[in-house]
Amino acid sequence: MLETTDLRKVFKSTVAVDEVNLYLNKGESVGLLGPNGAGKSTTISMISSLSMPTSGDVKWNGESVVKNPNVIRNVLGVVPQEIAVYEELTALENLKFFGKIYGLKGETLDQKVEDALKIVGLEEKQKELVKNYSGGMKRRINIAVALLHEPEIIIMDEPTVGIDPQSRNYILEMVRQLNEEKGMTVLYTSHYMEEVERLCDRIYIMDHGKVIATGTQEELTSILSSEESILIELDRPYPNLVKALSGLEEVLQVVEHDKGIKLIVTKGSRLLGKVFQIAEQEDAQIAGINVQVPTLEDVFLHLTGRKLRD
Repeated sequence: MLETTDLRKVFKSTVAVDEVNLYLNKGESVGLLGPNGAGKSTTISMISSLSMPTSGDVKWNGESVVKNPNVIRNVLGVVPQEIAVYEELTALENLKFFGKIYGLKGETLDQKVEDALKIVGLEEKQKELVKNYSGGMKRRINIAVALLHEPEIIIMDEPTVGIDPQSRNYILEMVRQLNEEKGMTVLYTSHYMEEVERLCDRIYIMDHGKVIATGTQEELTSILSSEESILIELDRPYPNLVKALSGLEEVLQVVEHDKGIKLIVTKGSRLLGKVFQIAEQEDAQIAGINVQVPTLEDVFLHLTGRKLRD
């Protein structure tokens, strides 16, 4: 349905995207993960025909988007990272304006606007100025614009950044319904690993402009099948403890976690005794320890060496 072949983009001397190959089948929900600067947004820009690749191709149902951008523009909806609506207009005025750009008019336009407002849950707020909306509501009207023409495929570039948990959950459930109930194909990028885990059938991980891994969640986590993670909860940060634990032979990686420290270790290494001993030496107060099977985030850290938000 959608395929990129050796997609490459060079800005002067910087290679932003380096021979990326990916595909989306009809009705799939596919995640695109990577640290900032990995090349995700540039890849999306080329897929959506907003930027010409230096080399390579994007194909929609076998036709080249590079040679004929119109083959994808009529069936594609894009939700950008930034809010791309007019805040001095109401939601209704915004949707009618963008609907006319899509070529909608008359009763068809009115019906599409009504449908989009219903999907994003803003029927009762449609006549309010967007500038008075909460962050979550602005994100939802941003999505509504992309849904007006009932696209076959939608690209969502970090659609939940900076909003409250309730709005975020609403958007995630909405994306799930668009994919599962309406059969819409979704390409989803996020800085929240749990969103991709919740929504996506397959995942691509990018770093330094390249796709470095791809597969289902199960396939990706199997990369660390011989390893396990230990989450050490602490009452406060202990830099010396991190350094000491990094020196253990069994420890493959140490990551400072929100609640303390996460260790990636060889499975069955029986390391807990040493952890408690070192913590005692460093006067570190351990609030709890949890041994876990590898997660998608562990795989991401293993492959990129960085947290998703870096």
